[in-house]
Amino acid sequence: MNPTVSIIVPVYNAEACLLRCAESVLGQEYADFELLLADDGSRDGSAALCDALATRDSRVRVFHKENSGVSDTRNLCLDQARGRYLQFLDADDWITPNATKLLVRAMEEHRCDLVVSDFYRVVGDRVSHKGDIDETQVLSREEYAAHMMENPADFYYGVLWNKLYRRDLVEEHRLRMDPAISWCEDFMFNLEYIRHARRFLALQVPIYYYVKTKGSLCTQGLNISKTIQMKLEVFEYYNQFYKTVLDEEEYERRRPKIYRFLIDAAEDGAVPPVSAKLGSERVRVSPAALEGEGLLFDRFRERKLLDYYLEAAALKNGLTLQEARLLLCLRQASPSTRRELADFSGLSRGALSMLLNRLEGKELISVTELRDPEGGEKRLETAFPPSAAPVLEDVEDAWRDFTAARLSGLGPEEREQYDRLAGRVRENIRRVLQ
Repeated sequence: MNPTVSIIVPVYNAEACLLRCAESVLGQEYADFELLLADDGSRDGSAALCDALATRDSRVRVFHKENSGVSDTRNLCLDQARGRYLQFLDADDWITPNATKLLVRAMEEHRCDLVVSDFYRVVGDRVSHKGDIDETQVLSREEYAAHMMENPADFYYGVLWNKLYRRDLVEEHRLRMDPAISWCEDFMFNLEYIRHARRFLALQVPIYYYVKTKGSLCTQGLNISKTIQMKLEVFEYYNQFYKTVLDEEEYERRRPKIYRFLIDAAEDGAVPPVSAKLGSERVRVSPAALEGEGLLFDRFRERKLLDYYLEAAALKNGLTLQEARLLLCLRQASPSTRRELADFSGLSRGALSMLLNRLEGKELISVTELRDPEGGEKRLETAFPPSAAPVLEDVEDAWRDFTAARLSGLGPEEREQYDRLAGRVRENIRRVLQ
């Protein structure tokens, strides 16, 4: 049976970093994929490392070829791919453990033709978050192209590795990389793909670590006249793309923005400045806490595991992790007072009030306090407006992922036994606390 995703990695003299890249793929939470490693005539130990990875995991398929460039290497993999979707990595980069799962989930839940995600830019031990589209709804081709027009030479739109593609569209229109182009070849492929796609979604979760220092045209040994000619050829393709996507009147109205490509392309793909220390950008747990024994360590690890999944929902929707946690608490429980909600969520009264105000300001909840006729503490009533529905769905997806991860590997009988024992423990706790 064919896998759902074909993950394509061209390999050329990548011995020093290939293992990190491959292990980030093989450790994905979403397991229904094939990893295609194409060795493009490497002169170091990359070829042997590819073969060793294939021996270790049956999902790895390896191809060896004479050196002919990254475009030709990707084309070989496209010819060999069997998955429903296509995902790309560069050998010196890596992805988060939930990357493929989030891409596939977005693609299938929203019936998309292309999903594009935020990414991390890494320089040494520093990292920054890069995105461009803040809209969370499905975009039409025209809407996506309008966003791209604002930042025409941005890596976010130009590269392959922060996107998920439908292979049937690629094959139906026989889309391939152009080996004759050594600059913006990814972008050319994307432009052609967009022409045939209808539904687009931007995932505001950084799932890719981009660390490779891409060579500029100057470092590729091209002279100035050849460089200018190549950029003009790419621009003409870009210009024709918008003539196809837009009607004549709209094209004329937007032509000044379209021509910005010539200016922006002079920067050869700007990336954001690095900011935070690598490792601080996502939920992390120390080795000592992971290995610790006892109930307190168990509770700590469970909380961190839940945070790990809630973090994706928070990033996607522009929330803090605390805000996402509180939304989950409000969704799953109905505390009758602020004091009870503070206890349940593990927040101080002051922090709770601040977070409730933030969530109300973002139109994710509405809070009403009702006086107790007997003079007791005011009762708290929380409602969720319609605008909160997609955010709540993401938070509930995080809870489902958390639950699935906790019980991963347990068979039906083991789960039944676990539920029975967990129920007895709950009854013991209730009896003491009553």
